[in-house]
Amino acid sequence: MHKTSAWPLSQAYVALIVYASLYPFTGWRDQGIAPWAFLWSSLPRYWTGFDVAANVCGYIPLGFLLAVSFVRRTAARFKASTRSTAILVSTATAAALSLCMEAMQSYLPWRVPSNVDFALNVSGALIGAVLAAALDRVGALARWSRVRVRWFVEDSRGALVLMALWPFALLFPAAVPFGLGQVFERLETALADWLMDTPFLEWLPVRDIELQPLVPGAELVCVALGVLIPCLLGYSVTRHAGRRAVFAMGALAVGVAATALSAALSWGPAHAWAWLSLPVKLGSLAGLVLAMVALPLPRRGCAALVLLALMLHLTLLNQAPASAYFAHTLQAWEQGRFIRFNGLAQWLGWLWPYAALFYVLVRVSRSDAQNRMDA
Repeated sequence: MHKTSAWPLSQAYVALIVYASLYPFTGWRDQGIAPWAFLWSSLPRYWTGFDVAANVCGYIPLGFLLAVSFVRRTAARFKASTRSTAILVSTATAAALSLCMEAMQSYLPWRVPSNVDFALNVSGALIGAVLAAALDRVGALARWSRVRVRWFVEDSRGALVLMALWPFALLFPAAVPFGLGQVFERLETALADWLMDTPFLEWLPVRDIELQPLVPGAELVCVALGVLIPCLLGYSVTRHAGRRAVFAMGALAVGVAATALSAALSWGPAHAWAWLSLPVKLGSLAGLVLAMVALPLPRRGCAALVLLALMLHLTLLNQAPASAYFAHTLQAWEQGRFIRFNGLAQWLGWLWPYAALFYVLVRVSRSDAQNRMDA
């Protein structure tokens, strides 16, 4: 029996909400007022359509995921009341989270707790929970469970969660399209700042050679690997070659759409497709061709290729520095109107490939152990 992916996704989404709600985690102070005082304060004078949409839409996925998880975990014990109970429990859980986040914002200098934000968050969670209950009522969730059984192996939850998070990771601006995990330069800078004025700074293993931007050929390879990695990850839990082909084409389409949305958010809608240079086009095509060539490989072979592709991809990306123009783009992204949500995409963009690497290593090691037991 397949385990639902909604519960780990909801946990990950809660962590992202906490990060987005309390960013930048500095300047904590006590204003001498109760953290719940915002509930009875007057309505804010100034608000924008973006604020309303962000507060509502930010909690819709949480309400949806919590409701789906509740239905899947309790359907055997509750019958007719399962959906209504799922709506109540999911909305109440999201409301408790939002209440805690708004209360904690009263201790942050750059955040202002608001009863309107709280009401909008609860409304978004309610919309998501009702949507999940409606889909379950018409049988959509049951059909998805049957499709999942036909398409994917039993132990596929981790890979499906990673694939669901991949488009969100692509929303964070990348120096190379589909190039997730370029963190070494930032880690070096952060570590050097931390060790400043200490004798340990001389021990820092910095790269002596002057780093050069990726040449077009290396950029092409990075793009191709960035397209191939999620396809191979999906192949490692997909049952048949024909379904793998559909999965690969769908993954590429979603990746292109997410990257275009990232460009539109960073530089404006008019530049949504400015990232599609010749090396990117050729690299995307090469990645899709490689994914088609890998269709008949066994799942274990696909997992092994994921490890190889991830290590090569991360090595190439982290040998090149981010350009000054790209650094300016990141600064605009991190300090612009999306500051409340930059953590959602930023941490995913940095950590997704390393999480995938860890997942595949665990999966391959379990396969090795199982093979030894069978022997």
